[in-house]
Amino acid sequence: MKRIYKWEIALVIGLICSIVFCSVGSFASQCSQIRQQVLRLHILANSDSQEDQALKLQVRDRILAETGDLFYAQTKQNAEQKVASQLENVRQIAEDEIRKQGYDYPVKAELTNMFFDTRQYGEVTMPAGRYDALRITIGDAEGHNWWCVLYPPLCLPAAQPEEELEQALTDEQVDLVESDPKYEIRFAIVEWWESFKEAVFG
Repeated sequence: MKRIYKWEIALVIGLICSIVFCSVGSFASQCSQIRQQVLRLHILANSDSQEDQALKLQVRDRILAETGDLFYAQTKQNAEQKVASQLENVRQIAEDEIRKQGYDYPVKAELTNMFFDTRQYGEVTMPAGRYDALRITIGDAEGHNWWCVLYPPLCLPAAQPEEELEQALTDEQVDLVESDPKYEIRFAIVEWWESFKEAVFG
């Protein structure tokens, strides 16, 4: 029986690690590129009470119904320009809906860069990390949030995820975001690394 030397075991382990790190490194690079090409929409409720969560969804529905032009952009840059020019209008729509529902919470609309965990929107998975986002905060903003993808426009009911994604992402990136995080362990590795960077560097 052939004797197995320690250096041979180390070589095999090193080879396996190299393959794993190469695979994760390439995956992480694709995730980074996706984050740079996507604009998110984020609505944060006043609290987690049933009433405040319902109000959040009413604000969402009103914004989606009355700001449809924001969701039809040719590029991410174009989408950001549209959002920047409509921030006050978005805020006023949200505020009007809040008042209509009998509340007096203050509301803020801003274009910001913020951290998201790995999130699924239908069959689309957005990897963890920092994204540019239209962020709407209601009142104390201490409740659970609702989010979607503003560009490419996946928020609207009529949007076709496959078609919209293909316009903004490469084929390889589309395959990545359409993979299931339950079976793609690299999503968890990327989320751990991005969460670590967020905790250390903010």
